[in-house]
Amino acid sequence: MRCPFCNSLEDKVVDSRLVKDGKVIRRRRECFDCGKRFTTYEYIEQSPILVIKRDGKREEFQRDKLLNGLREACHKRPVPAEDIENIVDKIESEILVNGKKEIFSVEIGKIVMKYLRTLDEVAYVRFASVYREFKDVEEFEDILGELDRLRQLEALKGSELPFFDDENNKKGDKK
Repeated sequence: MRCPFCNSLEDKVVDSRLVKDGKVIRRRRECFDCGKRFTTYEYIEQSPILVIKRDGKREEFQRDKLLNGLREACHKRPVPAEDIENIVDKIESEILVNGKKEIFSVEIGKIVMKYLRTLDEVAYVRFASVYREFKDVEEFEDILGELDRLRQLEALKGSELPFFDDENNKKGDKK
């Protein structure tokens, strides 16, 4: 590994740790020539997953695009950056675990909504307005009504909430 400080190829690993639930190895290295330390990450390279957009076009899944969308939804909300990163990790894992080479953007949106609702309701509504392409105030009222119903269910059950199908606003499978 080339030292980022002096470009030497001579270094030693001084510490290795598993991160991201064992999916990544973090290594601290020390350069033999300049003595400075730096960090590298080792991970399994996945074959790219293609996202099928609403217009039928396909593009490679981009973690950064997902992360930026969640950051935008959580803008000026009391949501720690670490929580957003954790949700992106969970969403990405859920997408990769299914083993498919392609996924519809609508499916990704449903997964995002599932996690975002538990993180911050305002961010959830912001994301839903873009994801569902709200065209009028009634659609905002519908999502607020859905959140109210979910809160009522949570109060009654005190347990995990059912997942609602975004398109039909009906109770769907628990995820």
